Amino acid sequence: ITPWRPYLLCGPNPFLHQISPRSRTLFSETGVWEKDYRTETRRKVEEWWHPRIMAQWRKDALEESPHKKKFYVLSMFPYPSGRLHMGHVRVYTISDTIGHFQKMRGHQVLNPMGWDAFGLPAENAAIERGLDPEDWTKSNIQSMREQLDTLGLCFNWDREVTTCLPDYYRWTQYLFIKLFEAGLAYQKEAVVNWDPVDQTVLADEQVDENGHSWRSGALVEQKLLTQWFIKTTNYAKPLLDALQDLPEWYGVKAMQANWIGECTGCYFDFKLKVNGKETGETLSAYSSSPETVYGAAYLAILPSHRLLHGSSSVRSALQEAFQPGRDSLTDITAHNLFTGREVPLVISHKETFDDYLDTVVGVPDCNEEDLSVARALNLSWTSVLKTHEDGTQTLINSEEFSGLTREQAFNSITQKAKEQKVGGYLTSSKLRDWLISRQRYWGTPIPVVHCGSCGPVAVPEEELPVTLPKLPSITGKGASPLEAAHDWVNCKCPRCKGPARRETDTMDTFVDSAWYYFRYTDPHNAYRPFERHLADHWLPVDVYIGGKEHAVMHLYYARFLCHFCKDQGLVAHREPFRKLLVQGLIKGQTFKLAGSGQYLKREEINFTGTCCPVALSGGRVEVTWEKMSKSKHNGLDPQDVVQQYGVDTVRLYILYAAPPEQDILWNAKTDALAGVLRWQSRLWQLVTKLRAARQLGDVPNPRLLKKKELAEAKKIWENKNYAIQEVTTHFTEDFLFNAAISRLMGLTNTLSVSVLLQHSVEFEEALAALVMMTAPMAPHLASELWAGLCQVKQPLSPILQHGGDVLQQSWPTVDPEYLEVPDFVELSVLVSSDKRELSQYAALLKVLTQ
Repeated sequence: ITPWRPYLLCGPNPFLHQISPRSRTLFSETGVWEKDYRTETRRKVEEWWHPRIMAQWRKDALEESPHKKKFYVLSMFPYPSGRLHMGHVRVYTISDTIGHFQKMRGHQVLNPMGWDAFGLPAENAAIERGLDPEDWTKSNIQSMREQLDTLGLCFNWDREVTTCLPDYYRWTQYLFIKLFEAGLAYQKEAVVNWDPVDQTVLADEQVDENGHSWRSGALVEQKLLTQWFIKTTNYAKPLLDALQDLPEWYGVKAMQANWIGECTGCYFDFKLKVNGKETGETLSAYSSSPETVYGAAYLAILPSHRLLHGSSSVRSALQEAFQPGRDSLTDITAHNLFTGREVPLVISHKETFDDYLDTVVGVPDCNEEDLSVARALNLSWTSVLKTHEDGTQTLINSEEFSGLTREQAFNSITQKAKEQKVGGYLTSSKLRDWLISRQRYWGTPIPVVHCGSCGPVAVPEEELPVTLPKLPSITGKGASPLEAAHDWVNCKCPRCKGPARRETDTMDTFVDSAWYYFRYTDPHNAYRPFERHLADHWLPVDVYIGGKEHAVMHLYYARFLCHFCKDQGLVAHREPFRKLLVQGLIKGQTFKLAGSGQYLKREEINFTGTCCPVALSGGRVEVTWEKMSKSKHNGLDPQDVVQQYGVDTVRLYILYAAPPEQDILWNAKTDALAGVLRWQSRLWQLVTKLRAARQLGDVPNPRLLKKKELAEAKKIWENKNYAIQEVTTHFTEDFLFNAAISRLMGLTNTLSVSVLLQHSVEFEEALAALVMMTAPMAPHLASELWAGLCQVKQPLSPILQHGGDVLQQSWPTVDPEYLEVPDFVELSVLVSSDKRELSQYAALLKVLTQ
């Protein structure tokens, strides 16, 4: 076998072909049909069809087809690590299959690809190797793109995006400025999660349940830092409500809803005062009963609150009043910007409030605990609730809201607070704003300058992008590496032209990926992130494919940004994704020494015993299935797998081994791999037999079929239509590709035992439909089968006279007469081990089938 070399689009793919001095012939190339589908034939087929399929896809993608309906299939773009893994192969095989299928259905298909190219891995790798992160990343992108090409994956490469290029992150910065201008991007001092290994802040979602970093594994520390946040809590209620209108997302909708929480309260803004003088500090406090805000008696903060520990102007006053273990009344008052009333600030004795809250409004009228605190501190308050004889409650002492029921007041007060921009956005007690600051170099620069006179000022849009400066070296330790770029950091304020400093934090990479699906619709636009009419044409994404590990963070952020863009008038759609298809992992078998947990290579283990395997060095071995990883010695190089089995075999195995959302336990000895290998050979044999039968010279004549043969022809016709109906449903509704392949295998069985090769149009059309329905999943094999099928002598069906490659054909449809009078009953049968029950089921089936 020839050594692997990067595949070039302009030439044949040596990766897919075994060079032999006496290579077998191929029908598409020579007009000579091979009798058997052997390993060498398979390689020849894939070598021949690979560049042709990809070239045709590129040609079709560049053609404008305004009369065609759009179909946007999107797979989550990868981080350019430099090597593909089998998880990549699985997700992109699924998207490629759906793309080919929808194209055969007559859609204009968008199946784009790009690179989530900023982030810690590239920066850490560059530090270890003394390289520039940009050079490292671009090299990896080139390598991975070549690997994707070798897998025969048809992407719209003319729409490729790379998040670390200025022509992309210019528009990430543009969207940040829009958020900043809308009051949704803000900076505050906060207690944050600090990764001591990667030397950066982590969002709460990036810390596991044991308090360790999701990437480095280090025990996370708590630090008080000034950070940038995006106020996603303002969109909590719309994001929660919009889930109801989406189709089921494999449990992800429930995960999103749980992450957001019940949006039954809101925040109100308060201005802090010391001895009657405003401090300039604004504090947002959560109220679980916004309708009772006029009855607030106090504001309470936790002892861990940033005001007690940071650089706040009220810090000293708070520390003087603080008495550990007790509710402490301070000399600070909080002016409610909605009601206009002032309440005292209290330091709670509690270590935590509900969920993630650190500041709450105390209303004695509706909470026993709040009442107890107010009485203990001798605080006064206004009663705002009146209970009527029927148990209903209305508001009193609440200005224009007096007389309203609690529900009416809830809606009116929150709406007015939003209009006045002093709070009122419904959210939950468990949801926090999105922390986007990262103290690292390799990320999108935050487009803000800090001026001593003007405060934080957004960089003017015409000065974007704020590009990353070149640094002689990156240590990754201490402060943000950008602090070292003095000429870059020191600048002029865009507003007053005085001296200023650039923001040296970069954005979390989740900001880059929160909008990439927009950019694919208009990737080369130099004047705006995307044209609205193009985004409105392609969105929402029809099928979004990726791992369930992104069910909370990425999907939540992407949905938030789409809601925001809708409110900004940038797009018409509020939700970015119509259907979500989550795929499970591909796991490999792992071997660990019992006790120590050391991972062993297969060659370090003795499998000859009748009991459990043992290590050659001694010791019992634990056998498990885990996510593939080099460190666990259970990984597979996709190149090696494809070289051994072929592209189509790997594609079929991935689709057949399990439904998309389930994990695949990769084992080359399983029935799934053997099954798809046999099936390919049987498909080949069907075309071979039909070609041989038509070589006999007799003119095919359906009128020669006898009664028994006519009944068999009808059965073939019924099975064909049933297969088309079922496979189409699987491709459009539940994405059970394994069930679709099983149905096609069933049709293959029907045709394999048939003797109606010579005079049956039903056989021809069923075989044609079978090959066409196989094409999205095994495009190389199906292309060759179709070529051989269309050259059958004296065809009976006009389908075989259309010409063109199989992927250019229209997807088969069910014959109308098949739908008119169903000849079958669909049953759901519970399989039982009880012999009496089984006999009853058998009797029932006998009656129903007569």
